[in-house]
Order: sequence, then structure tokens, then C-alpha cells
Amino acid sequence: MSINKATRAHALNQQPRVLWLTGLPCAGKSTIASLLEKKLEALGRHTYLLDGDNIRLGLSKDLDFTLADRVENIRRISEVAKLMVDAGLVAIVAIISPFRLERAKARALMESAEFVEIFVDAPINVCEARDVKGHYAKARRGELPHFTGIDSPYEPPEDPELHINTVELSPDEAVDRIVQFLHDSES
Repeated sequence: MSINKATRAHALNQQPRVLWLTGLPCAGKSTIASLLEKKLEALGRHTYLLDGDNIRLGLSKDLDFTLADRVENIRRISEVAKLMVDAGLVAIVAIISPFRLERAKARALMESAEFVEIFVDAPINVCEARDVKGHYAKARRGELPHFTGIDSPYEPPEDPELHINTVELSPDEAVDRIVQFLHDSES
């Protein structure tokens, strides 16, 4: 093909990337991702936000929360993110993605500098306090099986490009840190 990723990236005047935000439910991934998209757009970047909740409304609406379905959900999102990078975009992925292996598979689809793993970190008690939908309470009562952090494990990244502690940083400060990382890595 004569039109390739490099051609698209050049036309958009940006380095395509996947900014993969992972963390426990209610750690702040979606909030940060939404603010990040707005900030990057204001800076002239061409972005697309893939959020776990929105993906399950369409692309993965046929999947449940069993282990096999969760793995398949991540695989699908990874493939879509790869297409976004091929289109020259900055794909912002905000999804729990609890398993290291699945995140490693997503990374393996990209060139080395294209995948940025961002660990959005908050202790489980803080996440529970932020949970306006009551999912943690339902999971603790056994009404919501396979809930990450309660009866399904979360494997934190061992060496993420960025570690964002949402107890210490506000969402705006987290976004500023991510934008600074991107700027520094492109210089």
C-alpha cells in the first residue's frame, strides 16, 4: 500500500501512539482519559478515546465478564488500538485490563515507542469510596461476580512508562504529567 502509517502520521504531524490507562475500577482511568483527550485535541493532536464501558456497548456487547470473555475483550480493544495507530492517531485506551499477559500482547502489536502503559493507581479502599454506581458493594455481596479487585485479580504493571497515583495527583495534574511525558519522549 502506498498510503501507510508513516504517511498518515506525517499528514497529521504527530507520532501515533497508544496511551493505555490500566488500573482498578474507579481508580480514575476514564476521568483522566477524557481530560487527556481534550488537552491533546487543544494541542492539535488527533485522538480517539476507547473506554471500557463504551466498548462493551458495541464492539464487545456479546461478551460477559468471565475470564475468557475478558481476555477476548482486551484482544479486540488491542486490535482496534493497533488500527488507530496505523491511521496515525493517538489512541487513548482506558480499560481495567487486569492481566499483565494481555497488556503485554497489546504492546506486542505495536512498535516499541508506540505503546505507553500508564498505571492509574489508587488503593482499593479509595476506589470503593469513589464508586458512585455501587459496583464494589454489589461485588462484596456476591451480586456482581468476577469483579476486579474483589473476586477477580488485578495484576499491576511491573514497569509502566508512567505511574499515576490518583490519591496524590488531581486528574488535571495527572493529565499534565502524561502530556509532559509525551513531549519529553518526542524531543
